[in-house]
Amino acid sequence: MIGNKPIKKHYISINKKFILSITFAFIWLIISIYFSLPWVHDLGVLTTPFIAVVIIAGIGYVPGLINSFIIMSLLLDRQPKFKTIDPEVPITIIIACYNEEETIANTLSYIKNQIYDGEIKVIVVDNASTDQTDQRSIEVGEELELNLQVIYAKEPGKFNALNEALKVVETDYVITLDDDTLLHKLAVKHVVSRILTAPADTCAVAGSVLVRNSRQNLLARLQEWEYFLGIASIKRMQGMYQGTLVAQGAFSLYTTDILK
Repeated sequence: MIGNKPIKKHYISINKKFILSITFAFIWLIISIYFSLPWVHDLGVLTTPFIAVVIIAGIGYVPGLINSFIIMSLLLDRQPKFKTIDPEVPITIIIACYNEEETIANTLSYIKNQIYDGEIKVIVVDNASTDQTDQRSIEVGEELELNLQVIYAKEPGKFNALNEALKVVETDYVITLDDDTLLHKLAVKHVVSRILTAPADTCAVAGSVLVRNSRQNLLARLQEWEYFLGIASIKRMQGMYQGTLVAQGAFSLYTTDILK
């Protein structure tokens, strides 16, 4: 449609959701303060009233305000349906690697299994590896019949590797993928459909990333919650208000021209 009406309705909807969410958060805060007054009094006897308020605010009021705002925002969030269910847009996937000779085959196999109608180009960046990551990538690419290119980044650092690969990207969209990220078979299809559905000025889409071996040990469990809260929840809330701060490098899609 031409004109400002769709945009106006879009922002009014966001404003209403924000007002509802922040109102709910402050109601939660007021209720929390009311029920915590006995705790403030008892703690104030042991310390001072000011210190008591600061301590309880730090462990209760502020986290409660933030979390209640996030929860209500997520409950109100409704992602628009995909305009294009089966996109055919060519895309490029960049994988920055350092000494991944033993694991790169697994990562590439998941790319091969993508259910996607468009062309998928893969660029593996050998970031000053000391093993045979480059040769192994070429071998696996040929075995899987992938459209794969290996380039070299002599300067260590993931940002150096990604920037080197970006120079040769020719598709309108590019995906960054960590060498230990295993893609769901519909991952590329969904992330491309999302950016084609989003407003025209959208330049990045952060994919959902979860920990696969989350039951392996305590550290993996902690990382699972970090990913769930930091990516699956926080980014979704930020995206609803058009304020996503970071698209994670593990799996995100970008508009190539804007990224360059």
